[in-house]
Amino acid sequence: MKLAIDTFACDSGKSGFGSYLTGLTANLPAQDGVEYALFGAPLDRYTYSANVPFCEVRCGDSMNAQRFWHNFSSARFYKKNKIDAVLYPAATRLMPGRFSVPSAAVLHDSLSKILAKSRFSHRLALRAFGRVQKIIVPTNFIKNDLLSLGFDGKKIAVVRHGIDHNLFYQRPLEDQATLNVKPFAIKRPYIIYASSITGAGKKHIELIKAFEIFKKRTDAPHRLVLAGAENAWGEQVHKAAFESPYSSDIFLTGFFPREGFPLLCAGADACVFPSVQEGVGLPVVEAMASGVPVAASNSGALPEICAGKAVLFDSDNLEEMAAAIETVATDKKARSKMIVEGLAWSKKFNWQECAAKTVEVLQAAAE
Repeated sequence: MKLAIDTFACDSGKSGFGSYLTGLTANLPAQDGVEYALFGAPLDRYTYSANVPFCEVRCGDSMNAQRFWHNFSSARFYKKNKIDAVLYPAATRLMPGRFSVPSAAVLHDSLSKILAKSRFSHRLALRAFGRVQKIIVPTNFIKNDLLSLGFDGKKIAVVRHGIDHNLFYQRPLEDQATLNVKPFAIKRPYIIYASSITGAGKKHIELIKAFEIFKKRTDAPHRLVLAGAENAWGEQVHKAAFESPYSSDIFLTGFFPREGFPLLCAGADACVFPSVQEGVGLPVVEAMASGVPVAASNSGALPEICAGKAVLFDSDNLEEMAAAIETVATDKKARSKMIVEGLAWSKKFNWQECAAKTVEVLQAAAE
């Protein structure tokens, strides 16, 4: 059986889609009678696992050209290359409207949330979710959303994403007053929130206000580090940080280079994740794997992802969020318990298991 994986629309490894595909392809299980292949733009030939053969597809760099290929040329490609089943890791961006070979689509976020954007191109692609043989989701939160939209539960498989435990692990940094992680030198102790600054649902402004309450209440030395790429909403967050009486203790890094992020994460005293629109929320698992206690929103998939190993709070209740920050940053007993439990829980998120289960689902789609 020849199983193929589509690398289109995964941003050549430089986005969440790309990180998922990188981890998956590096851990595909060796099985008798199973052959793997990657296909996509020529640029991706050397992006993902060198151990998996790559088939170049020359159809143009624009999204419209790639959509055209998926809808009108992919069937011939699959037949020519004797492909038995296809995995679409960036299914909300690119996959055919109809399927000439058995297929599985990976859905990384709530479909209701994606549909709410009402973009015509999204809607064209999302029609295919009703036709694809299998849908792979990383959380029960996303599965339940699909069920609420009328999808057949038999076609939905919950497969946890992995994290790279060679990058995210507990490090002996207690004696370092300043963390030198290119391109920054960041004074410790600090609290980290690693998420793109892209809208009100990420709750950066509420976090800044809760941080102010925490500082007034405790006079703790902690800084707040907000690490993530920004869009126009970033202006509002910068304004809130600038106007804060603790502005000198609030640091916005902008996009943080992926190679330095594991050290930035491990150097934090605590991770606070107030977003209310997460379908997964892997940064909290990466923090746990780094030995960092976590406080997170009680919305979206975060309660499921944290599984009782973090302090949960209502992101619209500033006092409650401030109290959660105080617990994870200053309560030694609570911190110790969360660190031990978080380290153990994070081990359940590994790429070997994710890849093995994903292949099982793809094989089931082909049967």
